[in-house]
Amino acid sequence: MELTAQCASRLLSCTPKLLNNPLETSRRLVSSATATLRNQKRSGPGPPRLKIVNARRESGGGAEVDTAVAVKEKPKSERFEVYRGSPTPFGATARDGGVNFAIFSANAVSATLCLISFSDLHDNKVAEQISLDPLTNKTGDVWHVFLKGDFKDMLYGYKFDGKFSPDKGLFYDSSRILLDPYAKAVISRGEFGALGADGNCWPQMACMVPSFDDEFDWEGDLPLKYPQRDLIIYEMHVRGFTRHESSRTEFPGTYLGVVEKLHHLKELGVNCIELMPCHEFNELEYFSYNSLLGDYKVNFWGYSTVNYFSPMTKYSSSGVRNCGCDAINEFKLLIREAHKQGIEVIMDVVFNHTAEGNENGPLLSFRGVDNSVYYMLAPKGEFYNYSGCGNTFNCNNPVVRQFIVDCLRYWVTEMHVDGFRFDLASIMTRGSSLWDAVNVYGNSIEGDWITTGSPLSSPPLIDMISNDPILHGVKLIAEAWDTGGLYQVGTFPHWGIWSEWNGKYRDTVRQFIKGTGGFSGAFAECLCGSPNLYREGGRKPWNSINFVCAHDGFTLADLVTYNNKHNSANGEDNNDGENHNNSWNCGQEGELASTSVKKLRKRQMRNFFLCLMVSQGVPMIYMGDEYGHTKGGNNNTYCHDNYINYFQWDKKEGSSSDFFRFCCLMTKFRRECESLHLNDFPTAERLQWHGHTPGMPDWSKTSRFVAFTLIDSVKGEIYIAFNTSHLPVMITLPERPGFRWEPLVDTSKPTPYDFLSIDLPGRDIAYDQYAHFLDANLYPMHSYSSIILILSPEESS
Repeated sequence: MELTAQCASRLLSCTPKLLNNPLETSRRLVSSATATLRNQKRSGPGPPRLKIVNARRESGGGAEVDTAVAVKEKPKSERFEVYRGSPTPFGATARDGGVNFAIFSANAVSATLCLISFSDLHDNKVAEQISLDPLTNKTGDVWHVFLKGDFKDMLYGYKFDGKFSPDKGLFYDSSRILLDPYAKAVISRGEFGALGADGNCWPQMACMVPSFDDEFDWEGDLPLKYPQRDLIIYEMHVRGFTRHESSRTEFPGTYLGVVEKLHHLKELGVNCIELMPCHEFNELEYFSYNSLLGDYKVNFWGYSTVNYFSPMTKYSSSGVRNCGCDAINEFKLLIREAHKQGIEVIMDVVFNHTAEGNENGPLLSFRGVDNSVYYMLAPKGEFYNYSGCGNTFNCNNPVVRQFIVDCLRYWVTEMHVDGFRFDLASIMTRGSSLWDAVNVYGNSIEGDWITTGSPLSSPPLIDMISNDPILHGVKLIAEAWDTGGLYQVGTFPHWGIWSEWNGKYRDTVRQFIKGTGGFSGAFAECLCGSPNLYREGGRKPWNSINFVCAHDGFTLADLVTYNNKHNSANGEDNNDGENHNNSWNCGQEGELASTSVKKLRKRQMRNFFLCLMVSQGVPMIYMGDEYGHTKGGNNNTYCHDNYINYFQWDKKEGSSSDFFRFCCLMTKFRRECESLHLNDFPTAERLQWHGHTPGMPDWSKTSRFVAFTLIDSVKGEIYIAFNTSHLPVMITLPERPGFRWEPLVDTSKPTPYDFLSIDLPGRDIAYDQYAHFLDANLYPMHSYSSIILILSPEESS
């Protein structure tokens, strides 16, 4: 017979309390379940009711007593066969003719698996709710269940119940359906920028149920495994790359759109794409009307992750069709086709915070599953905000760091990506909430005074990733700072394999190229791969990711067009974005300028790009810089889904193509020169510094000239010089008896004579114009210009 908790309690009241007796076990079992059911009345849905079975009279120590064995009802379902399931692996896994569901939650008192028909999702209807038995469907802190049945067009989510006590870091709400952190696809709105029902920016989301039919033909794809020193990286936004109408792609703004334009990257000489965030995020997070542009602000960049295992479905031409499986396959197709073109793909990942924000943010997944585990919290439940976005992912918590490693492994093994760039990676080196050295290291550390958020010299997460048998062989790039003031460029814990976005390279190169005094020595360090930052720690030049421009900040064209940011279109009264850009407008602010100013700007763009290509380390190009894309001086375009952020193919193919030619030739030159991507820092045997005269470099604070020769096994010897003074200079070249210096690049010359390629018509005539200087071992350098000369035998000239 079925009894309520009260009836079960009465039955126990007439049962003797005998120690070391099976009756005591029955009493404790029923008492525990009774307390759970009482809590259910206060907190909402809980486990199923008790049944008392096999009630009978038994002899115990010569006396007859009443006995009762209490068991739980097996979770029931009208559509599915329900079994206990396995606590591993986490997530939903198709196996043994069904699907196993497993999810971690240490602080929840009950868990319910919600199954949702794809057609009912927008109506917020749940097809089936299966309450999990904490006795049979829970192992440790993992809730699990195994189902057999028809999962066609079926999605899932979870409800968790427990305390709602923000001051203790608990946010349980049994009315909310939450995403599984391990879900492989997230389904909601299918079209980028389209509102949900009734204008809802956060409609209900649900997770894809995997199927045995979810297969993809990789056609034998294998990792390219380029040595990192040989990479030329291209930072790209998937939607922005082909969304502009001039792309003329069949599927603009999608993974397939990128595939259609891979030939452009091949022509540019790029062999690695760095994709800006492609994990599932909600682009309507900042949705609001922008009166200045007459459109709507959105989260365009995507640095606000909802789910880390799911590719952004709205970057797929198929959207949420086939419950997200088609979107997964489109991402895989992009990777496969890029590999066919000889291009690696690395992902920009955001493990420093999530889209759930602070205590006032939405309850989507991590917060409702186990907030105090997934987020870095203060003693009274407040959110630490080292990310500047409301919360901080609790990266060095044992559960969270395992989650991150599992996620990275998935993208490498299942999606075939070649590496990762970690946004605000310094957060991953901070101590987790309730830091405990015994828990982390197995024993206490003498003098261990570490508190939540303290920088760690050996962060457990970085240690795990670095020594993981799958991950230690992929590209690992850290943005080695965060918004909490931790700046680790040159000091990021690296285990010999981590590279860094070299922000110091960017700042120094900008200062020197625009003619600021006192930077010649620092600029020379940048050209050598920043040994001042990386040599002492045992790292190499390729541990430096060199860049002049990236997604946040000025584009290359804006860097030479604006002294000040112009961010009014963001709707924040120009208060957002970086104020210190180290830019120079070349004499006039904005695009409307004199002919002489425009010529100088083009020269400066060539100077920056040449510097990037002749520096030791790994160069990174920002999307659109190869044709001179402008954002109108806006250095923080996170919210614009429009022409500001779109690659404009008509501009690339039009009048700006002269700079594109220069870029293509410079990347080709870099690839051909073995000496420009060395495995170690150059020494005096290979590199010599010069000033206006050979062997006499000027490192004074007034110097604006740096030159060097480099021995190259392919080209022989190369002479490279930068004159960033406002005055021209006549330089004396190093004497090489029996050889002659021949001009290859001079950024002061008009296109196409800025780069004297072999196939250039009139190349010999251009040579003749230099002849009388070169005969005297001299070369005239224009102000704000750079040159490359190649040493050739006398008889060949």
